[in-house]
Amino acid sequence: MRELSHHGYSAGHPWYYFLGGAVPKLKEIKDSVYVDNYEGYLATDIKAIAKKPEPQRTRAINDLRRRLFDDLRRDISMYRRCVLELRRYRLQNPEAAGACCAEIHTSMSLKHNHIYNGFANLRTLDALPEQQLDLFGE
Repeated sequence: MRELSHHGYSAGHPWYYFLGGAVPKLKEIKDSVYVDNYEGYLATDIKAIAKKPEPQRTRAINDLRRRLFDDLRRDISMYRRCVLELRRYRLQNPEAAGACCAEIHTSMSLKHNHIYNGFANLRTLDALPEQQLDLFGE
Protein backbone atom coordinates (compact mmCIF):
# COMPACT_ATOMS: atom_id res chain seq x y z
CA MET A 1 0.00 0.00 0.00
CA ARG A 2 1.26 3.45 -0.93
CA GLU A 3 1.69 5.76 2.06
CA LEU A 4 -0.89 8.53 1.99
CA SER A 5 1.41 11.34 3.06
CA HIS A 6 3.33 14.01 1.18
CA HIS A 7 5.83 16.46 2.68
CA GLY A 8 4.62 15.49 6.15
CA TYR A 9 0.91 15.99 5.43
CA SER A 10 -1.67 13.22 5.30
CA ALA A 11 -4.22 12.93 2.49
CA GLY A 12 -6.80 14.29 4.94
CA HIS A 13 -5.07 17.69 5.03
CA PRO A 14 -5.47 20.40 2.34
CA TRP A 15 -1.71 21.01 2.14
CA TYR A 16 -1.23 17.41 0.97
CA TYR A 17 -2.98 18.37 -2.29
CA PHE A 18 -1.58 21.91 -2.38
CA LEU A 19 1.97 20.51 -2.31
CA GLY A 20 1.22 18.04 -5.11
CA GLY A 21 0.33 14.84 -3.25
CA ALA A 22 -1.05 12.02 -5.40
CA VAL A 23 -4.80 11.54 -5.42
CA PRO A 24 -5.56 8.48 -3.25
CA LYS A 25 -7.52 5.69 -4.88
CA LEU A 26 -10.63 4.52 -3.04
CA LYS A 27 -8.99 1.18 -2.26
CA GLU A 28 -6.04 3.00 -0.72
CA ILE A 29 -8.35 5.03 1.49
CA LYS A 30 -10.18 1.87 2.56
CA ASP A 31 -6.91 0.03 3.19
CA SER A 32 -5.64 2.90 5.34
CA VAL A 33 -8.69 2.51 7.60
CA TYR A 34 -7.62 -1.08 8.30
CA VAL A 35 -3.93 -0.21 8.68
CA ASP A 36 -4.82 2.60 11.11
CA ASN A 37 -7.35 0.35 12.87
CA TYR A 38 -9.75 3.30 12.79
CA GLU A 39 -13.34 2.62 13.87
CA GLY A 40 -15.02 5.81 12.63
CA TYR A 41 -16.78 8.66 14.36
CA LEU A 42 -19.92 6.53 14.89
CA ALA A 43 -18.09 3.70 16.69
CA THR A 44 -19.78 4.34 20.05
CA ASP A 45 -23.24 4.48 18.47
CA ILE A 46 -22.57 1.37 16.40
CA LYS A 47 -21.40 -0.61 19.41
CA ALA A 48 -24.52 0.47 21.32
CA ILE A 49 -26.63 -1.18 18.60
CA ALA A 50 -25.11 -4.55 19.51
CA LYS A 51 -26.73 -4.29 22.94
CA LYS A 52 -30.25 -3.88 21.58
CA PRO A 53 -32.63 -6.83 21.79
CA GLU A 54 -33.81 -8.58 18.65
CA PRO A 55 -35.53 -7.64 16.33
CA GLN A 56 -34.65 -3.99 17.09
CA ARG A 57 -30.95 -4.84 16.76
CA THR A 58 -31.30 -6.27 13.25
CA ARG A 59 -33.53 -3.40 12.13
CA ALA A 60 -31.09 -0.81 13.53
CA ILE A 61 -28.11 -2.51 11.85
CA ASN A 62 -29.90 -2.71 8.49
CA ASP A 63 -31.08 0.92 8.68
CA LEU A 64 -27.62 2.18 9.63
CA ARG A 65 -25.88 0.08 6.96
CA ARG A 66 -28.26 1.44 4.31
CA ARG A 67 -27.64 5.02 5.48
CA LEU A 68 -23.86 4.55 5.61
CA PHE A 69 -23.81 3.05 2.09
CA ASP A 70 -25.93 5.90 0.75
CA ASP A 71 -23.68 8.49 2.39
CA LEU A 72 -20.55 6.74 1.12
CA ARG A 73 -21.96 6.48 -2.41
CA ARG A 74 -22.74 10.22 -2.38
CA ASP A 75 -19.29 11.06 -0.98
CA ILE A 76 -17.55 8.93 -3.60
CA SER A 77 -19.47 10.67 -6.38
CA MET A 78 -18.47 14.08 -5.01
CA TYR A 79 -14.87 12.88 -4.52
CA ARG A 80 -14.67 11.92 -8.18
CA ARG A 81 -15.88 15.38 -9.19
CA CYS A 82 -13.28 16.94 -6.88
CA VAL A 83 -10.55 14.75 -8.44
CA LEU A 84 -11.46 16.05 -11.90
CA GLU A 85 -11.48 19.62 -10.63
CA LEU A 86 -8.09 19.11 -8.93
CA ARG A 87 -6.60 17.73 -12.15
CA ARG A 88 -7.86 20.75 -14.08
CA TYR A 89 -6.54 23.08 -11.38
CA ARG A 90 -3.11 21.43 -11.48
CA LEU A 91 -2.97 21.72 -15.28
CA GLN A 92 -3.75 25.44 -15.08
CA ASN A 93 -1.48 26.01 -12.04
CA PRO A 94 1.55 23.71 -12.40
CA GLU A 95 3.40 25.35 -9.48
CA ALA A 96 2.03 25.89 -5.98
CA ALA A 97 0.82 29.49 -6.03
CA GLY A 98 1.67 31.48 -2.92
CA ALA A 99 1.44 30.23 0.62
CA CYS A 100 -2.26 29.46 0.61
CA CYS A 101 -4.15 26.48 -0.70
CA ALA A 102 -7.20 26.84 -2.94
CA GLU A 103 -10.76 25.72 -2.27
CA ILE A 104 -10.20 22.53 -4.27
CA HIS A 105 -7.44 21.45 -1.89
CA THR A 106 -9.80 21.85 1.06
CA SER A 107 -12.59 20.08 -0.82
CA MET A 108 -10.31 17.15 -1.61
CA SER A 109 -9.21 16.79 2.00
CA LEU A 110 -12.80 16.97 3.30
CA LYS A 111 -14.06 14.39 0.80
CA HIS A 112 -11.12 12.13 1.64
CA ASN A 113 -12.02 12.37 5.32
CA HIS A 114 -15.71 11.70 4.67
CA ILE A 115 -14.85 8.57 2.69
CA TYR A 116 -12.28 7.47 5.28
CA ASN A 117 -14.93 7.77 8.01
CA GLY A 118 -17.53 6.06 5.84
CA PHE A 119 -15.30 3.03 5.32
CA ALA A 120 -14.39 3.01 9.02
CA ASN A 121 -18.01 3.14 10.16
CA LEU A 122 -18.92 0.25 7.83
CA ARG A 123 -15.91 -1.70 9.10
CA THR A 124 -17.05 -1.21 12.70
CA LEU A 125 -20.62 -2.16 11.83
CA ASP A 126 -19.42 -5.33 10.07
CA ALA A 127 -17.34 -6.23 13.13
CA LEU A 128 -20.36 -6.47 15.42
CA PRO A 129 -20.77 -9.94 16.91
CA GLU A 130 -23.02 -12.21 14.90
CA GLN A 131 -26.51 -12.81 16.25
CA GLN A 132 -29.21 -15.17 15.13
CA LEU A 133 -30.69 -13.93 11.90
CA ASP A 134 -34.22 -12.63 11.91
CA LEU A 135 -36.28 -15.18 9.96
CA PHE A 136 -38.65 -12.57 8.57
CA GLY A 137 -36.05 -9.95 7.59
CA GLU A 138 -37.37 -7.28 9.91
